[in-house]
Amino acid sequence: MAGDAKTIFLILVFAAVFTAAQAAIGLLSTATEKRKLNRRLKVAEKVEGISALVVELRKQRGLTANGDRAGRLQWLSNLIVASGLRYEPKKWLTYVAAAALIGGIGGFAATHNPLAILAGAALGGIGAPIMVLKVAAGRRAKALGFQLPQALEIIVRSLEAGHPVPTAIALVGREMSDPIGSEFGMAGDEIAYGATLEQAIERMAERCQHPDVDLFAATVRLQERAGGNLTGLLKLNAATVRDRHKMRLKIKAASAEGRASALILTSAPFVAFGLINLTNPHFYGDVSHEPVVRYGLMGLLVWLVIGNLVMRRMIDMRL
Repeated sequence: MAGDAKTIFLILVFAAVFTAAQAAIGLLSTATEKRKLNRRLKVAEKVEGISALVVELRKQRGLTANGDRAGRLQWLSNLIVASGLRYEPKKWLTYVAAAALIGGIGGFAATHNPLAILAGAALGGIGAPIMVLKVAAGRRAKALGFQLPQALEIIVRSLEAGHPVPTAIALVGREMSDPIGSEFGMAGDEIAYGATLEQAIERMAERCQHPDVDLFAATVRLQERAGGNLTGLLKLNAATVRDRHKMRLKIKAASAEGRASALILTSAPFVAFGLINLTNPHFYGDVSHEPVVRYGLMGLLVWLVIGNLVMRRMIDMRL
């Protein structure tokens, strides 16, 4: 009897802990979703008027007050806007300086060569930030492609209920989370600020830099100039975007083996080189000063880069 009571007590304790954990996870998930949903609305709470809201949202995306690219390199401006990260120049410069310092120290610590300080600083101060922006832009583009059909369906249902197009676009900005919610919300704010529907959607396509958003912008532009049933066009657009998304997933699955092979073949030489240096530092250390060894390693590195470019061309299938 005592053993049964102890077992029941342990089961009840486990059930209580499990229930508490589930409740905590649910609350955290809800809070996170609410924070994502209200990201643009928080900016609206801090400013007064549509004009101030539009200007502030543009500045946070790295654009000027007029919605144009800032005075930077074109590709860098496009990358900053596409990443969706909040543009804060002073903070970003601090991060870049810290990354350059860490890269320079790491390069010198690894090679004990003063020239490696410059190479490490360039890699940390230039390569790392660009890589972060590219990764952020890629994730944002993937999320945009996944959310766009849902946004189009919301617009279609709103139009079928009798709402005007600007109201339907603003509804997406209120009901959907980032990144699609902020993009449509900015488009709705620009329309309220005085831009036409075609101008607002065109600017949204320029900010997103996504082929599916470009298709949506072309659909709106076609309907604005030639007329027609926008609801029917958007239904067809949503179906097309879903089909394209399925095709991208099929292409990704078909090229998975090639991508895995490229990753293994690329990482294997570096892993082997690192393990040899850890287990037997004199294996390369005794001959590292020989010109033949240096030129041989440089040649192998060049061939590795060429092989990666060839494999990338083989598996880079775009829709």
